[in-house]
Amino acid sequence: MIEIEALTKKFGTKVAVDNLTLAVPTGCLFAFLGPNGAGKTTTIKLLVGLLRPTAGRMRVCGHDVTAEPQEVKKLVSYVPDQPFLYDKLSGREFLDFVAQMYAIPKPQYEKKAAELIELFEMKDYLDELSEGYSHGMRQRVVLSAALLHDPQVLIVDEPMVGLDPKTIRLTKDIFRTQAAKGVTLFMSTHTLAIAEELADDIAIINHGRLIARGDLPELRRQASTQGNLEDTFLQLTAEENDV
Repeated sequence: MIEIEALTKKFGTKVAVDNLTLAVPTGCLFAFLGPNGAGKTTTIKLLVGLLRPTAGRMRVCGHDVTAEPQEVKKLVSYVPDQPFLYDKLSGREFLDFVAQMYAIPKPQYEKKAAELIELFEMKDYLDELSEGYSHGMRQRVVLSAALLHDPQVLIVDEPMVGLDPKTIRLTKDIFRTQAAKGVTLFMSTHTLAIAEELADDIAIINHGRLIARGDLPELRRQASTQGNLEDTFLQLTAEENDV
C-alpha cells in the first residue's frame, strides 16, 4: 500500500507538488496522470526516495519513506522514464549487479533470471555490452531487473515508451499478473489508452494538485462527459487551466 499525506515539494519559489494526499491499496493497478509539468515525475521521485519532501509524509507498506528509506527500498522497484544501464556492463552483468544489491540468494536469482530472460526474449543480446542496446532492449532489461526481487510495490514512469507492440502486450500482461498476486503498481503515463485499458483506479493532477480521482465512470461524472479517458482527461485539465 502507498499512503501520501499533504505532500509538498518546492524548488525555490516553484511548487512542483502541492499538498497532495492519496492512498493506493494493495494489489491496485493505479494510473497517475497529468499534463507535462504537472508534478507526476517529481511525486514518483519523492516516493522512491530520490527527492526529499518540503512537507508532508509518504508511507509504503507501512514504512515512512523519509525515516525508513532502506526498508522501503527492499520492498519497491522503480522503472524510470529513461531506462538506465551501465554502458560497459552487459545486460546479464547488470542483472547480476541488481541481484547482489538486493542480496538475492544465488539459486533463487538464477531461477528468476532464467524465467525473465525467456519471458522478455533477451537471450540473443543479454551478453553484449548495453551501450549498443536500443531503447526497447534497455527497457526490457530494466523491467526484468525491477522484477528480480519480487517487489511488493512497482513504480513505473512511462513504461511503454520505445517498446514494440509485442513487448507492450507482454508488459501489460505482466502488470496484470503482478496486480493479481497482490503487488501494488503505481504507473505514470501519457498513453491514456494504456491507462484506460489497465487501471483499476486513476488520479489526475495538474499544477501539482490532485484534480480528479476514481475509475473511468467516476471521472466521467466529475467531467460531465461520456467520452473515453482521453476526452475525460482533456475536459478535466481544461477546466483546471481555466480556473
